[in-house]
Amino acid sequence: MMICIFSSNFFYIPSAHALSDNKQFVLDAWTLVNEGYYDPERLDELQWKRIRQKTLQKQIETSEEAYSAIEDMLKPLEDPFTRILKPKDYELLKTSNFGSEINGVGLQLGEDEMTKEIKVISTLAGSPAEEAGIISGDQIDKVDGISCSELGLANTASKLRGESGTKVLVQIKSMSDETKEIDLERRSVDLRPVRTKRLRDDSHTIGYLRITQFSESVPKKIEEALQELKDKEVEGVILDLRNNSGGLVSSGIAVADSFLSEKPIVETKDRNGIKDAIISQKNTSFEGPMVTLVNKGTASASEILAGSLQDNKRSTLMGEQTYGKGLIQSLKSLGEDSGIAITVASYLTPQGNNIQGKGIIPDKILGLPEAREYGNSEDKWVKNAEILLNALFDENDVEDKVNKLESKDIEN
Repeated sequence: MMICIFSSNFFYIPSAHALSDNKQFVLDAWTLVNEGYYDPERLDELQWKRIRQKTLQKQIETSEEAYSAIEDMLKPLEDPFTRILKPKDYELLKTSNFGSEINGVGLQLGEDEMTKEIKVISTLAGSPAEEAGIISGDQIDKVDGISCSELGLANTASKLRGESGTKVLVQIKSMSDETKEIDLERRSVDLRPVRTKRLRDDSHTIGYLRITQFSESVPKKIEEALQELKDKEVEGVILDLRNNSGGLVSSGIAVADSFLSEKPIVETKDRNGIKDAIISQKNTSFEGPMVTLVNKGTASASEILAGSLQDNKRSTLMGEQTYGKGLIQSLKSLGEDSGIAITVASYLTPQGNNIQGKGIIPDKILGLPEAREYGNSEDKWVKNAEILLNALFDENDVEDKVNKLESKDIEN
């Protein structure tokens, strides 16, 4: 008789009541990721349950040890957007999505998927970073002497924030490989997510509409701005999404709904592979010609909006290739005052384009230098958008005259 003995690795998972508060905190974070992460195959590939066991075997007696354990647990995902948020960062992120002001230097950051370098997506208008000449594409090497490769994306962003009046030393490497140190003073930055004005020339009136980020209040502000522009009898609109790094995806979708009538806006794909197409409603807030300005600082919710307008041929896109963030995060509370951001879905443009890491290529590339202040009289990108809109108006005028002439011929 042959007796076969199989050896397996068994992991002991303490019951919930046997865990300390800090270990339970770590387990709660693991569970939220396990149940919500958009790519369960990636979790299986990493042996996510084994990672849980190894993490809970660590010494976790303080809240700082708990945060550190969660950060280490999330590293194998290689997803900079799935991250633990300590109380200050969690509150700040909620405020930036719902409020009108933020304290810091005004940098919106991303992590290069290949090199893991921390790059500037965009600078907030009127912020210390913008005034110092920091631009989209610059690399953040150090913050207060600490290497960003050591800090990672979340901690780099955290170190840049702080109370108004305090200073932070930032080492920047430009796209031309020039390295310099900049001493920035933190202050309260007025986000002013929606800005509008009327542009007039000898023959046409155009509305200029700039969105700096997608916060909760933006859809309503856009409705009000479009009504104001219609009251001023604008014939077309320049929508400026330059250096808008995103925000609430739901707000970006709501704004797209203002311009599209019964058209697909975006298609999301969740962890179960289920695709959900979001279709705009019938009524629109503006039906005239449009030009949309984008650049390499246009990301996330802004790309959803830009992609929907381009794919539905609702607006001509002008500028440069966008950032390429095609993943959607959900913000979950963790404990009393902390949170965790989890990538829960990916999205495709109406024509099925996955822009993650690729971005959107505009219909017309602009190689012109950008203005220091968007929308001012020296902004050549806006001038080019005006020229294009005027050409569209004149083309329509010709078509209208031809149609009227043909109607008269028929009547005669």
